[in-house]
Amino acid sequence: MIIAAGIWAYHNSFQGPFIFDDLPCIPENPYIRHLWPIWDALSPSANSFVGGRPVVNLSLALNYASGGLAVWGYHALNLAIHILAALTLYGIARRTLLRPGLRERFGPSADWLALAVALIWTVHPLQTEAVTYISQRCESLMGLFYLLTLYCFIRGAESPGHGQWFVLSVVACALGMGSKEVMVTAPVMVLLYDRTFVSGSFREAWTRRWRLYLGLASSWLWLGYLMAGVHNRDVGYGLGITSWGYGLTECRAVVQYLRLAVWPHPLIFDYGQYVPTGPLAAVAPYALILMVLAAGVLFALKRQPAIGFVGAWFFVILAPTSSVVPIAGQPMAEHRMYLPLAAVVTLVVLGAMALAKRLRSQPQGVIVGCVAVVVVLLAFLTIQRNQDYQSTLGIWQDTVEKCPNNPRAHSNLATALLQTGNMQEATEHWEQALRIRPDFAEVHNTWGLALMSQGRLQEAIGHYEQALRIKPDNATAHYNLGLASARLGRLQEAIGHYEDALRLKPDYAEAHNNLGLALKAQGRLPEAIDHYEQALRLEPNSPEVHSNLGVALAQLGRMPEAMEQWELALRIKPDHAGAHNNLGVALMRQNKLQEAIDHFQQALQIKPDYADAHNNLELALEKAGRAPEAISQYEQMLRIKPDSIEAQNNLAWLLATLAPEDGGNPVRGLALAQRVCELTGNRAAPYLDTLAAAYAANGQFSNAIATAGKAIDLARANGQPQVAAQIEPRLELYRSGRAYRQFVAMTTTNKP
Repeated sequence: MIIAAGIWAYHNSFQGPFIFDDLPCIPENPYIRHLWPIWDALSPSANSFVGGRPVVNLSLALNYASGGLAVWGYHALNLAIHILAALTLYGIARRTLLRPGLRERFGPSADWLALAVALIWTVHPLQTEAVTYISQRCESLMGLFYLLTLYCFIRGAESPGHGQWFVLSVVACALGMGSKEVMVTAPVMVLLYDRTFVSGSFREAWTRRWRLYLGLASSWLWLGYLMAGVHNRDVGYGLGITSWGYGLTECRAVVQYLRLAVWPHPLIFDYGQYVPTGPLAAVAPYALILMVLAAGVLFALKRQPAIGFVGAWFFVILAPTSSVVPIAGQPMAEHRMYLPLAAVVTLVVLGAMALAKRLRSQPQGVIVGCVAVVVVLLAFLTIQRNQDYQSTLGIWQDTVEKCPNNPRAHSNLATALLQTGNMQEATEHWEQALRIRPDFAEVHNTWGLALMSQGRLQEAIGHYEQALRIKPDNATAHYNLGLASARLGRLQEAIGHYEDALRLKPDYAEAHNNLGLALKAQGRLPEAIDHYEQALRLEPNSPEVHSNLGVALAQLGRMPEAMEQWELALRIKPDHAGAHNNLGVALMRQNKLQEAIDHFQQALQIKPDYADAHNNLELALEKAGRAPEAISQYEQMLRIKPDSIEAQNNLAWLLATLAPEDGGNPVRGLALAQRVCELTGNRAAPYLDTLAAAYAANGQFSNAIATAGKAIDLARANGQPQVAAQIEPRLELYRSGRAYRQFVAMTTTNKP
C-alpha cells in the first residue's frame, strides 16, 4: 500500500524539468559525468550545492551514467528513495509500538497504526519539495539513511548477539553524513531512543552499547572533514547574520512548518534569502509558542518519555538549520520538514486513536476510514502541487504570487520569461528585484546575459561590472564579462576575466573552453590546447570542447589527432554541425571528396544557414568536377550571407570559366568579379585573376591581359610566386585571343 500510494501521489512528477539548484547539480556539474575513477564522483567542488555531499553526488552520477540528462530517471530515483524511507518509517513505527510499555496499549493495532503514519507521511504535500525538486535528493537521501540508522539499531537491540545490525547502523549513519549535514543529530536520536524505549536510562544505554555509540560518533569526524569550505555555500556565521537575528527568524519559520504540517497551504518553493526580522514584538508570539512547546517536550521526556521522544525528534532534527547553523541563502525551506513531519503525523495519528478509544469501544473502523479519507485528500493535494513543478515558468510564477517580496523569485521568473521570448516582462521583474534588493549581484548577471543575447554588449558589460562591484569574487560575472569582451574583439581583457573566473572557480569547464578560444584567436595554440584538455577532464562528454580542440590541433598540423577529436564530438552528438564541417574540411584536404561532401551536406541538414559549410561544400563540389551543383550552393550561400567576398569571387570564377551549357554566365560573372575587386581595392591577386578570366569570357581581351598582368605583379610583390605561376598560362591564352575554360567532369558507366 505504501508503494502504491507513493507512485499514485507522484505519478505526474516525472516530466518536471531541472529547475533552480538542479542546474548546477546536474547539467552543469562536471563531477557526475563519469563513474570511474569513482573518486571524482565522490569529490564534488566545495563551492557547489553538492559540495561536502559525496553520496548525493554519486547517486546523481549513477543517474547520469544510466540515462544522461533524461529528467524522468532522476525523478524516478527520487521517488524510489522516498518510498524506501516510508517503508523504513513503517518498520520503525511498528516495532516501536510493539515495545514493552506501548505494546499493551497499541500492540493489537500496531500494524495499521504504523501503516497510517507511513501512508500520511508518504503522500503529504509538504514532502513535494524533497521529492519532486530533484536537487533536494540530499534531504530525502539523508532522511532514508537517518531512518535506516535508527531501524538497524532497533533490529540490533531486539536481536542480542546479532552485531551485524549495529554495523549496518554505523554504515547508514556514515552514508547519511555524506548526504546532508543535518545527519549530525542521528547519533543523539539513537541514544535518546535507546534511553526511552530500550534501556531506560542514558547510563544503561552507554554501558550496554558503548561500542555502537563510539562508532556512530566517529561519523562526526567524517562530517567535519566534509564540511570544510562550507562557507562557500553561504552557510554559517560571518555572513552578515547574528545568532540573535537568525534565531528570531527561525522562531517564525518553525511555527510556519508546524502550520503547514497541519494545513499545507500555501506551499512556497522559495521563501527568499535572509532578511533581518522586524521589531521583537512582531516575533514574540512565535517565540512564545516555541518556548511552550519546547518546555512541554522537556517535561514529557521525564514524565511521558515516548511522547517526549516524538517531540524531541521534531526539534532536534530541525536544530542544525533552525537554531545552530545560519543559512543565509535560505533561512526557511519546506524540505527541512522531511523527517520532522513524521513526529507531527505520529502524534496526530496516535492522539486520534486515543481520543477515539475514549469515545467508542471499537474505534478501529472509524480511525481507518478517517485515515483513508486523509490519505486520499493529501495525495490529491500532492498531485496538484506537482503540477506547479511541470515548468520553470510555472513554479516561479507561483512563487512570486505567494511571496511577492522575494527578489530572487522575481529574478528567476525574469529568466524564465526571457526563455519564452518575453524580454519586456522579464525586464520588469529584474527591475522589481533590484527595487527590493539593490545589492543583488545575480540580477545584474542574468540581466546582462539577456542583453548580450540581443547584441547589446555595452549595456551587458555595465551590468556585469555592477555585479562585480557588489560581489568582487563572483566567478560567473567575470566569465560573462569575458564573453562580452571577446565579442567586442577585446581579447586580452577577455583572457583576464576568464583567468579571474578560473582563479575563483578552478573547475569552471566553460571558462577553460572560452579561454582556449581566446588564446587560439591570439595564435597561442599550445596554451589553448592545454585549456581545452582541462575542460575535457571536467566535461569529457562536451562535443563543443572536442570540436574546438580539434581545430587547434589542426592549426598545429596535427591533423590525425584533430580528426579523432571531431569524430569523438560526433559520437557524443551526431547532430553537431561544426564537427561535421571540420571533418569535411580535413577529408577534402586528403582528397576524399565524396566523404567530405557527405559531411558538409549533413552539416547543412542540421543547420541550413551554415555559411562556412555552404562555402566548403561548394569548393568540394568544384574540386569533384560537379560545377553546376557548386554554382547552386554558391547561390544559396549568398542568399544567407550576401556580403561574402569569397563566395562572390568563387561564383564569379565558375560563371566566367564554365561553358554556357554547363552553367556559365560570362556577363553576370564579370559583374560579380568587378564588384569583388572594387570591395577589395584591386589589391588581391586571386580576385584580379577572376576578373581577368571574366573579361576574357566576354571577349574583352585587352582588359583581360592588363588585369592578369597586374595580378601577376601583385602576387610576386606579396611573396606569392605560386599564385603568379598559376595565372601566367592563362595570360598566354588571353594574348592569343582565347578565354580560359574549365570542364565539368563526366561520369561513365560500363554496360553489363
